[in-house]
Amino acid sequence: MTGPAVPAVPVADLPPDAALLDVRENDEWEAGHAPGARHLPMSELTARLDELPDDDPLYVVCRAGGRSARVVAYLAGQGYPAVNVDGGMQTWAAQGREVVTDSGNPPEII
Repeated sequence: MTGPAVPAVPVADLPPDAALLDVRENDEWEAGHAPGARHLPMSELTARLDELPDDDPLYVVCRAGGRSARVVAYLAGQGYPAVNVDGGMQTWAAQGREVVTDSGNPPEII
């Protein structure tokens, strides 16, 4: 038996003003992330739910889409309007979308 389908959108169909929540771990975030994204590692999510932005919907991204799908399923169960970003940051970068770092080092998706 499977649960309900997780709402998802391909990177190519993200709205230009999409509110992104990056749930990758700190080393992945530091290596490169989408400009304007907010960072809340999946491993810290349940302890930091009060820090979730109140954007509707909240687009959740990870490296490839697996972790973010689990986060979206969890958030949807809690009543948050969350949408998974299919393909994650790997697809984001492959489509030539901007990737930045806070350190000034060349960005990469790890």
